[in-house]
Amino acid sequence: MALSIAASSATTMVQQGGTTSVQPRATLPNPFDLNDDQILDIVYLAHLNDDETCDTNSLYNLVSNIVLRSQSPISATGFKPEFSTLKLISCQMISTREAAHCVHQTTMWILQHLKCYSWDAKALITIASLSLEYGSFVHLSQFQTNDVLGNSLKQLNHVQNRKVSADVIELVTYLVQVFLHIKEWARYSADGYDPEDVPSLTEAFQAILLVVYWTIAATVASTGNLVGVSSYKLSEYRVRLSIAVKKLTTYLAECNEQIGNVQDYVDIRRVIEKPKDIVDLLKALIYPRKATQNANPKIFEGTNLVREGIEVFKQKHVLLFISGLYSVDDEISLLNSIRDRLQEDPKEAKNFNKEDFKILWIPIVEGRKEQFKSLKSNVRFYVVEYFFELPGLKIVKEKLKYENQPIVPLFTPKGTIMNENALDVIFEWGIEAFPFRKSDGADLTLKWKWLWDLLFKATPGLQVKKDRYIFIYGGNNSTWIQNFAQELSQIKRNETIQRADVIIDYYQLGKGEANNSVPSFWIGVERKKQNKKHQESVDCEIQKIVKYLFCLKRDPQGWAILSKGHNIKHLCHGQAVYQTLNEFQNWKGKVLEKEGFDIAFKEYYEAKKKEISATQPCEFINLDNYGTSSVIATITCPNPSCGRVMEVSSVNYKCCHRDDGLNC
Repeated sequence: MALSIAASSATTMVQQGGTTSVQPRATLPNPFDLNDDQILDIVYLAHLNDDETCDTNSLYNLVSNIVLRSQSPISATGFKPEFSTLKLISCQMISTREAAHCVHQTTMWILQHLKCYSWDAKALITIASLSLEYGSFVHLSQFQTNDVLGNSLKQLNHVQNRKVSADVIELVTYLVQVFLHIKEWARYSADGYDPEDVPSLTEAFQAILLVVYWTIAATVASTGNLVGVSSYKLSEYRVRLSIAVKKLTTYLAECNEQIGNVQDYVDIRRVIEKPKDIVDLLKALIYPRKATQNANPKIFEGTNLVREGIEVFKQKHVLLFISGLYSVDDEISLLNSIRDRLQEDPKEAKNFNKEDFKILWIPIVEGRKEQFKSLKSNVRFYVVEYFFELPGLKIVKEKLKYENQPIVPLFTPKGTIMNENALDVIFEWGIEAFPFRKSDGADLTLKWKWLWDLLFKATPGLQVKKDRYIFIYGGNNSTWIQNFAQELSQIKRNETIQRADVIIDYYQLGKGEANNSVPSFWIGVERKKQNKKHQESVDCEIQKIVKYLFCLKRDPQGWAILSKGHNIKHLCHGQAVYQTLNEFQNWKGKVLEKEGFDIAFKEYYEAKKKEISATQPCEFINLDNYGTSSVIATITCPNPSCGRVMEVSSVNYKCCHRDDGLNC
């Protein structure tokens, strides 16, 4: 009380030596003249910490029962803060002089007195202090005339002579309702959300400071009017409080939505880490958490709607293509090609069935609906069509490492990751890398590395770039070599090749190098043939390659190797490969249709090889009844009880180089 009386004085008495001087004091501000930023500054400086305990739930139930006539349960035990704190604040409010700047001063005194309480506790304790007076008035006004004690208290408090105006009742009721918003903010704050996840919580804090200030100020004014020591225009306080509350509720609504997104993220992460199966994982990534029946995304295969929806991927391996909408034409073309190759023979490889592998595109649309539809028209694999924010986008960025560049993680039917990003191995090796594990790429690198090492030694200036096609050719027929190089030069400049954005480089084995470079190359191949280790499946593949290379070496015309980057696509016989290039006009249209020069080349080359084989049948020689002693070595009978030299009854020689792609 002394604070209010002393602070209301406009002057201060100062004793200096034996004299007393009168100095003017700084005028207290009228709160209605302060803007929000000024109030924020002074209110925040009045806060120290949240160390003091306040049982806000129990205290709110008591206040609600008094003001709102609620029927909340009352705890039989005590609660914090103590009665003395409430009574002291109540007395301070009652003793406040009738002036707006005095209301501001008392408000700041309360904030200083409660500086170690949380912001919601500051507001609630002040409202509870008002409830002491408000509850006493309401309770005493209800005593019957035969209640001597009650009527004595009633007269002592002058209840019969006091009339509480409607604006006091309305404002006090409103204050209790406002606290529910403060309580909601306190609950969100206590949950410890990351500011990056719930940014509106930071903005809501600024609104809380204003709401707490005007809640306390309005409570001070209401207390004065209730007791009868003042007659404030309470509508002014309600207006300023309402403006602050409106800002707060807006931020709280945003917080609620953002917290919902956080919870969705937690739910999605839980599914991603331990999915039931691939369908469960895909639903977590693309299905909205609060979806209506028509809100779920649609699944298309090319332009055809898949009626089973996401269930079409049950029991399937899924190559999950995730990308934005810019500069993805190459990826779409490549994956279209992979989709087609998965439907070709052989149906099985490395104990995996190709038909069990599906490609699904999850585009990051970001509102570009027409651009998405344009790209979708060129897609032959599965694609998700949706036009809302992707629910699992944050997980896609954090767990799948999507950074605005296309990725293709590979998932098993159980929803576990088989390859974090199969796009690299697909770009380098294509369908040869099936089933697209990292180990498959490593095996292919090992399968061809030895040959590249020999080619680099024998061919000076040989450069390998992953986005370029390379022809390496050789042989003993100089005319064929010259003609072959001319055909390559013409194709490289062809308009179709330019339009398809295909770059072709070509090198003659050993050209410009020492005379022994070509023999050294074949010696290196021969040494690989002599390696009988064969411990891994890749060793068997290498032996097939060695066998085929020696077959090419014997071709009287010449031979050629076609690769894209380090991925050797074809080992080609001289006549068939020359005619394929010479007749480029017949198949140039397929370069654009087949999503790759090498695919169109292989299709025509294989047909041309069969055509040549039909006109040049292989020999079959039967040496029955010939003198065979010079044809085959003598062999003794393997029966240990015999051991005599065996007779040769028949010898057959058959050329089988047309039976297998890696048979000469």
